[in-house]
Amino acid sequence: MNREKLMKMAGAVRTGGKGTVRRKKKAVHKTTTTDDKRLQSTLKRLGVNTIPAIEEVNIFKDEMVIHFVNPKVQASIAANTWVVSGSPQTKKLQDLLPGIINQLGPDNLINLKKIAQQFQKQESGIAEEEDDDDVPELVEGETFEEAAKDEPSN
Repeated sequence: MNREKLMKMAGAVRTGGKGTVRRKKKAVHKTTTTDDKRLQSTLKRLGVNTIPAIEEVNIFKDEMVIHFVNPKVQASIAANTWVVSGSPQTKKLQDLLPGIINQLGPDNLINLKKIAQQFQKQESGIAEEEDDDDVPELVEGETFEEAAKDEPSN
């Protein structure tokens, strides 16, 4: 072989400067694949299942909406875990509102209003008092035994 041709080839395989190790190609380290593998193994432990045929997902946060088109949706109902992966777009609520109302239909619009009112009450700190589980108070001077004696038996 020609010495000039050999030196040209030797210079092509050197990735660094003078005195570095000669390699045929530069080694590329990928850390994202290890993160993805760890995430997938954690999701597998939770028992998530892929939910097919979901065309779009909207996540409402304050006045903004995180919008996913054709996302990969995985869920584990037992662990109360939902995973939405894909390319998100952040949009204002006013921009998406007409399209969302058309998708919900008139029946679900009432439900959406109820949900919005509940969230507003929770955010303002107003908690509804529910007396369903409380024991009713007795009338003074009466007991359950006296009331049972007074009732005619069938």
